Amino acid sequence: MIPRYSRPEMVAIWSPETKFRIWFEIEAHATTALADLGVVPREAAAVVWEKGSKANFDVERIDAIEREVKHDVIAFLTHLSEIVGPEARFVHQGMTSSDVLDTCFNVQLVRATDILLKDVDALLAALKRRAFEHKTTPTIGRSHGIHAEPVTFGLKLAQAYAEFARCRERLVAARKEVATCAISGAVGTFANIDPRVEAYVAEKMGLSVEPVSTQVIPRDRHAMYFATLGVIASSIERLAVEIRHLQRSEVYEAEEFFSEGQKGSSAMPHKRNPVLTENLTGLARMVRAYALPAMENVALWHERDISHSSVERMIGPDATVTLDFALVRLTGVIDKLLVYPENMQKNLDRLGGLVHSQRVLLALTQKGVSREDAYRLVQRNAMPVWRGEGDFLTLLKADAEVTKHLSDAELEEKFDLGYHLKHVDTIFRRVFGET
Repeated sequence: MIPRYSRPEMVAIWSPETKFRIWFEIEAHATTALADLGVVPREAAAVVWEKGSKANFDVERIDAIEREVKHDVIAFLTHLSEIVGPEARFVHQGMTSSDVLDTCFNVQLVRATDILLKDVDALLAALKRRAFEHKTTPTIGRSHGIHAEPVTFGLKLAQAYAEFARCRERLVAARKEVATCAISGAVGTFANIDPRVEAYVAEKMGLSVEPVSTQVIPRDRHAMYFATLGVIASSIERLAVEIRHLQRSEVYEAEEFFSEGQKGSSAMPHKRNPVLTENLTGLARMVRAYALPAMENVALWHERDISHSSVERMIGPDATVTLDFALVRLTGVIDKLLVYPENMQKNLDRLGGLVHSQRVLLALTQKGVSREDAYRLVQRNAMPVWRGEGDFLTLLKADAEVTKHLSDAELEEKFDLGYHLKHVDTIFRRVFGET
């Protein structure tokens, strides 16, 4: 993670200070549970909590110890013993490093997810507000990048709202997937620690117990989690690409807010570039990239190896920090998005009425013309309009084969823009419910 694409609240979750504080809480809760079971003196557990909870863990000291012992958890426990004193010998009884590392990692992912959920909620609120603002703003729908039939700009935003609502559901499921705790000891058999300790620590840390931890928490959980982040990133990119296309000079139906004093190009003073949504496309690529190593982490050797460790030290902070930044940036883009209904109408009219071709086609079939002949008649009049040789309705009215079946009035009725928008309310109720 780099400062340019990082927000302090999310970064703090992954700081060494936060990590060591979580490690302490896991160890201290386990020691308390062991005291309740009569395994360690209750007074010792109380001292661990009293001295450890007041301590500011010295990151540099822990790093110095690790350089000697070549083991991060042992380095932390050694530093903790310097703070707690003789009672520290009762800490980590029957536990293994993975109990601390894996449980901590999941606590961090849960906390990160809570921030991401708030981000998605803010984005949903912005999308809903702008969708209703432009609920009936007509614009051209495009398929293959080519004018198709009319829609509204509100429908475009409603589609994005529905997609991010699904993203939220997936994120809630992903949070549950990784919200597990393992305090099961070497190879996960609980041989030297009672399962009740795990249950106690899990409750205190806001997690559920891992049914079978094999010394490490199974990494299929994390693969699902990071894959979910990748899907959310893809949804971010989908909306970002739509805005980028709409901002093209030839389209110019919407654009990112351009602030006073902002400059778009070092060479061309006239430029107003979609830099924020282009940035979101790049960030989405990175978040997706973290999903693959998470999947490769699933296949660990036997009951435990550490091939996943270096991966997760990178992808845990980077994926969550990057997605957090991207969601907040996209919310800002939507909130301040400049929308140009006049240009939307101009683009609707650019093809001389061709966007109504399907209605004419269907009307001819309803008059008894075969679909093949109806298609031929409509296309015959449409192609000259593509070449700039006239107006679609005028050409249809001049075509004797067409007017044999449809009167001028019937043809004119097929060019009613409102016809295409008659079910907008229905779609909005499906997306937003009764409002």
